[in-house]
Amino acid sequence: MINRIIIRIKVLQVVYAYYQKNSRDLVSAENELLFSLEKTYDLYHYLLLLIVLLTDAEQKRLDKNKNKLLATEDELNPNRRLADNRFAEQLRVNGKLTAFSMRRGTLWNDDNSLFVRNLLKKIIQSDYYKEYLASEDSYGSDKEFWRKVFKHTIMEDEELGEVLEDKSIYWEDDLDVVGTFVLKTIKRFTRETGAKQELLPMFKDEEDKEFAVKLLHQTLMEEKESNERINRQINNWELDRIAQIDLYIMQIALSELLNFPSIPISVTLNEYIDLSRYYSTPKSPNFINGILDSIVKELKSEGKLFKNE
Repeated sequence: MINRIIIRIKVLQVVYAYYQKNSRDLVSAENELLFSLEKTYDLYHYLLLLIVLLTDAEQKRLDKNKNKLLATEDELNPNRRLADNRFAEQLRVNGKLTAFSMRRGTLWNDDNSLFVRNLLKKIIQSDYYKEYLASEDSYGSDKEFWRKVFKHTIMEDEELGEVLEDKSIYWEDDLDVVGTFVLKTIKRFTRETGAKQELLPMFKDEEDKEFAVKLLHQTLMEEKESNERINRQINNWELDRIAQIDLYIMQIALSELLNFPSIPISVTLNEYIDLSRYYSTPKSPNFINGILDSIVKELKSEGKLFKNE
């Protein structure tokens, strides 16, 4: 689930924090990186569990309406499609998700009850809910309902980001990316797999974890050499005049260019230019692109860069 886009973001965050500290420790930085990636994987589970929580909230809403002193006929005999949603029930009993909940303890708590009720209200008032009630009563309809609602209602809810940020500072920049993996997971579910449906693993393979640790190590260990190369390309500028985040992005990009021969040059350049669009100033992408392009040419002329464009 944690791909190299997420890894590059996390390495940038850890590098930034590392240079703000008076005492710098490489082992602590590595531990911080791995912990940050683990928290991203936690968010993946939190978002899946939110579907179960919203389904529970629907059941509570129906029970409350039914127990009113002057309950209407619709309240006494409500439509139970959402409360009995088969996909949500499959999530509830999923072995991997259950194990995660037991390991992590309480995830969503009573402090989030108002947020959940408000989100449920938005879902019930949405066109997706109306379409769902009018659709065929099947597992496929149940799953498709939650796919649409997650993508268009849950992920677009402004309060969700605030709630998650209160839970973990590590989730501030993770929601959009992790949300795409939740959608992929929903699509992968089948009725036949039941509680044994596999969730996405934390890393696709051991190579991605090694990539994360090595990229961080090399960036921090090659700081002096990277800064010297950058400094040679910034005519009439001093390093301390460059935005810190731009400097760190270029340091990481240079370490990736030099230490990962299987990653094409264009992939590395595009990834870090995109990163600057999100984390830095409007002028940063062009600035970083120019500097890195010049350094690539320098490295090739020195015979230090041999790999695919």
